[in-house]
Formats: sequence, C-alpha cells, structure tokens
Amino acid sequence: MLQYITSLFKKCSTLADVKQIHARVIRTGSTESKNLNLFVLGKIINFCAVSEHGDMGYAAKVFESARKPDGFLWNAMIRGFGNSGRRERAFEYYRRMRGAGVAADNFTFCFLLKASWHLGSVPLSRQLHCSTVKCGLDEHGFVRNGLVHMYGMIEDIEAAVRLFDEMPERNVVAWNTVLDCLVSCGRGGEALDVFADMMRGGGIGPDEATFVVMLSACSQVGALDYGRWLHDFINHADLSDVVPVCNALIDMYAKCGAVGEAYMVFADMSRKNRITWNTMILGLAMHGHSEDALKLFSRMLKDGFQEPDHVTFLGVLCACSHGGMVNEGKLYFESMRKDYHIEPTIRHYGCMVDMLGRAGFLEEAYELIRSMPIRCNAIVWRSLLCACRTHGNIELGEMVRKKLLHLEPDHSSDYVQLSGIHASVGQWNLVLNERRMMKDRGVEKPEPGYSFVGVDDINDGVVCSI
Repeated sequence: MLQYITSLFKKCSTLADVKQIHARVIRTGSTESKNLNLFVLGKIINFCAVSEHGDMGYAAKVFESARKPDGFLWNAMIRGFGNSGRRERAFEYYRRMRGAGVAADNFTFCFLLKASWHLGSVPLSRQLHCSTVKCGLDEHGFVRNGLVHMYGMIEDIEAAVRLFDEMPERNVVAWNTVLDCLVSCGRGGEALDVFADMMRGGGIGPDEATFVVMLSACSQVGALDYGRWLHDFINHADLSDVVPVCNALIDMYAKCGAVGEAYMVFADMSRKNRITWNTMILGLAMHGHSEDALKLFSRMLKDGFQEPDHVTFLGVLCACSHGGMVNEGKLYFESMRKDYHIEPTIRHYGCMVDMLGRAGFLEEAYELIRSMPIRCNAIVWRSLLCACRTHGNIELGEMVRKKLLHLEPDHSSDYVQLSGIHASVGQWNLVLNERRMMKDRGVEKPEPGYSFVGVDDINDGVVCSI
C-alpha cells in the first residue's frame, strides 16, 4: 500500500491531484495505520510547502488532523510558511513544536534562519542564533552557513565574516555564502580579496555559483579586467555553456561598459532564458544603444523565444527614455498592460517620468505621477526635479521640491537641483536661500566617489590552479 501511494504522489502536479489522493486514502480507511497516516500527511504537507501550486492553508488543516506530528511534519510546516508571505507563522509553529516536546534539528533552523532574514528583524535573528547555540547546532555545516547568510542579509557583515572565519572546515558552499553576503552588502572589493584567499588556499575550487557571485562583484566595483580573467577561467573550467554563468558574464560586461563583449557572450549562447534576453536588452538600453535594444526586444517576441515580463519592459522603457522615443515608449507602456497583463510598478512609472522629463514634457510627467495608482517615491519626484532644472521650469520645480521636503527633507541633491534652477535664470538671492537652508539643516553633499582601477597580483598563485 505504501509503495502504491508513493507512486500516486509522484504523479501529482496540482493541489487538486493531491486532494484526490487524500480523499481516496480516507475513503479506503488506509489512514488507520499510524505510520501510514503520518507518511500520507507528510507527503501532502511537503507538496504544499515546496510546490508553487501548494496551499499552506490546506496544509495547516491537514496538519491539525495528525494525532502526534513527528519532526518531519513540523519542519514541513515551518518550511512552507517560511517560503510564503506569512513567515511569522513559521515561528508560531516552531514555538508549538517546542511546546509539544519535539526537538528541533538542523533542518528546522535552516528553514527558520531563511525566514528570519526575509522578515528583516535583527532581534529575532540574534535570538535564533542563540537558540542554535543552546541546541548545540550552531557548528553544524548547514546551520552555520545559514547563520552566515542570515547576518549578511540583515547587513551585519562583521558578524557574518566572524562566523565564517570560525568555521574549522569550509566547503565551497561556505565560501559562496560569505562571498554572496559581501556582494549583497555592497562590498564587492572585499569579495574579490576573499575569493583570492579561497584560490590561494587550494583544495576548494569555485563552482557555478562562485562565478555568478564573483562576476556580480566585478560589476559592482567596475573591475573589467578581473571579469575578463574570470571569463577565461570559466572557459577553462568548461562552464561556458552554463546559462546562469553566461547571464552573469553579460551583466558584468554591460555594467562595466563593454557592451560589445556582452553581446558576443549573448550571441555565442546556444541556450538562452528570459533573464538572458532581459540582461542584454537592459545593457544595450543603459548605454544608449536604444535602437539595438528595441530590435532585440522585437526579435525576442517575433521568434517566440521567451514571454516578456516586468523586467523586460523596464529595459524597453529605459531604451525609449535614453533614445528620446516618447511615442514608442507610450505604446510599449500601454502594451505592457493591455497585451501582457503586466501591472506597472514604481520603476516602470519612474522610467516613463524620466522619458517625458528628458524630452521636455514636464507637465505630462507631473500629471502621470498624480494619476499613478501607487504612491510615488522620492526617486521619481527627484527625476522630475532634475528635468525641471534641465528645462528651466522654476514653477514646477518649486512644486516638486515641496513634495520632496515631505518625503526626504535632508537629501542634499534636492537643494543643489533647485538652486541650479534658480541660478539658470539669474535668481541669485534664491540660490543663496537654498544654500543657507542647506547649511542651517546640517545637510552636506556626500563625499565624491572613486573608480576601481585594478587588482594587484590577480594571477598570483591562481592561474596555476585552473
């Protein structure tokens, strides 16, 4: 009977299939056996927890029918709610699990650690760390990697690195975790240094995930030569046909300004997914190759390679903005909603405001903001303020400035932009007023940035390990 039920669950692809099996098992009275009952309930709950067609509401009802849930059932519920939009309930089940006298294991904490950083609660994350120590699981490989990742995601990178450094043995997953944390926290340069330590140590070689993270680090700091070296490394490692790695290469080359090299990687790929097309379209758009970006988008649609999504249209609208193609941009914006049923996000509206502002349609951009069904953020208002400065519209600039004072009153660029508008028409008294207000509020312009030039000793002790 157990083998038969297992074969049925393997054929399930929808929640309706699972419910049919559940009903059949109940009708035949097969759940009278305790072990079989737990097995069936576990299969149902696990499907709801991991499948995109799952329903944690149904899983909760099934769970409550278990007389004495075992650790697997508790973990499945914690995992399911941790992956859903109701992550607080994962901790509710953890508390119930402890109250029922069921011991937490490494799987329990891995699921909870993931849920905690998604919630973004620093106190909760630290309490969870304490719980892993009390249970003696803080040095378990999976749990320790989960702790490192958790601290990285709540941007306590010092704690993440400290936990990583304390690990007696580090596998490639551990290295990838700390590298990803550094990049996620904007410390791409440090990630390059840690990667060099990984390579000098020997014994642990990079895998696909390592290269994806390291290429992202190169994108972050503009390390084009380092990225090219990684590309050679990837070719030697026979990973040049791996789609996520190639996507990361396209993104790195595009963000570092080498759009031609990005397109060469794109053209050489035998397999492409939607991310591939989106990355290339956006890369072309961001560097002013608007017509090429739109041609690539048309090719994507014509050949039926992939269905466009909201990211695709960000690239398309960006291309229209940078190319001054206002009419085309309006048509694509309408097509996104009408033909593909994609609701615009604040970023899509931001692209439209930027496009209209660049072209001088300031009033139209202002009316678009006012008609938005979602609340406008400071970034979009600031885009319009910049356009007001470019086109010398003082009246609208003042109105936009008032909006920004409510949202982010101490952002230095807003004072600079408005004073620039007044300066453009010789209103020097108003320029002085803006500067004085900026000084009185203690607002200072940020320190100037710097460019990443290169990495010393890039080949020192590394190339020989290819």
